[in-house]
Amino acid sequence: MTFLSDRQTAERYGVSRVTVWRWRKADATFPAPVTLSPGCVRWRLSDLEAWETAKAAASNAA
Repeated sequence: MTFLSDRQTAERYGVSRVTVWRWRKADATFPAPVTLSPGCVRWRLSDLEAWETAKAAASNAA
């Protein structure tokens, strides 16, 4: 299983780290991060890919 930091997640989408956290707060469909240990929060790559697929499907259906 692959995990991405907030920095890596931001790089994946070409946004800032702050934007990733804003998405988490504002978009209920954005995947929740996983706490691996105190102070170590990561996103599962598989969760992000599923979110991307769902977003693409929703935009194609519109």
